[in-house]
Amino acid sequence: MDDNFNQPEENTPAWVQKNVPEVEKISEAVDRIKDEIQKVIIGQDEEIELMLAGLLTGGHILLEGVPGIAKTLTAKLMAKALNVDFSRIQFTPDLMPSDVIGTTVYNMKTSDFTFSAGPVFSNIVLIDEINRAPAKTQAALFESMEEKQVTVDGTTHLLKFPFFVIATQNPIEQEGTYKLPEAQLDRFLFKLNLKYPNLENEQLILRRFKEDFSNQQQKDVKPIFNATEIQEYSKIIEKVHIKEELLDYIAKIVHDTRNHGDLFLGASPRASLAIMKTSKAIAAMNGRDFVTPDDIKYVAYPVMNHRIILTPEREMEGTETSDVIDEILKRIEVPR
Repeated sequence: MDDNFNQPEENTPAWVQKNVPEVEKISEAVDRIKDEIQKVIIGQDEEIELMLAGLLTGGHILLEGVPGIAKTLTAKLMAKALNVDFSRIQFTPDLMPSDVIGTTVYNMKTSDFTFSAGPVFSNIVLIDEINRAPAKTQAALFESMEEKQVTVDGTTHLLKFPFFVIATQNPIEQEGTYKLPEAQLDRFLFKLNLKYPNLENEQLILRRFKEDFSNQQQKDVKPIFNATEIQEYSKIIEKVHIKEELLDYIAKIVHDTRNHGDLFLGASPRASLAIMKTSKAIAAMNGRDFVTPDDIKYVAYPVMNHRIILTPEREMEGTETSDVIDEILKRIEVPR
């Protein structure tokens, strides 16, 4: 580690906040982005924080929730608060893979073929209602989400940094929707389940927009940092210290999902890496240069809830994936 990064002493309590300039820079920038987004969005503090953790660790986010709770608006405001390119793709049943990644077009003037890039060639890509497109179109995203590149007609085209996919889906509606394949789900770093606002937040929403029917307050959201700064912050997060015992703790949590009686499918090694990366991001975003067990617990559910599958018996009984993850976290001993 760099000299600027001080490893916590063995007896340092987990709750101690250290004064580290590098991670403080991240913490301050994240607070400023939250302030910008919350000029319009009320509540959803945790979801915004986790979306930023995904951005800073190179992952992608799946937002799931019923209509009307600002899934799409939150994603658009996130892009607006960053000085990077943004594109939106509305997934529909008749959408083709070429509509997403682009296609090779014949130029009659030059008698040559040229590649016309699709909307996936952007920094932040909002995929609205991802479960409305068939598997063939969803599969067009596999390479871009995992390898940050697109291959068309044998030619590979690299995507720009950062490449951040925010997808939304409605868990209630079944008409004209397609279940996301497990391979697609596994490529999302987090699946965030957005809930209805509580009564207090609902009242605040009404008061904020009582004289703003056309949502003009979106124009007040200003960009905070650019692609270069995102890359700089990502490198700082990589250097955040995580003890060997905590790495073992992560491995035990994920391994337990593969041997659990209530689960048909456990989490992949990609989940282990996701927990490690995002726990580092959460530590840095809170002004610390070391990971605590609480950071790991905080990201465990959004990392694993879409990667594990309940057995048919438990599903019929109404068991939730959150119940299984909570039980695993309570059972495995936390490192001291």
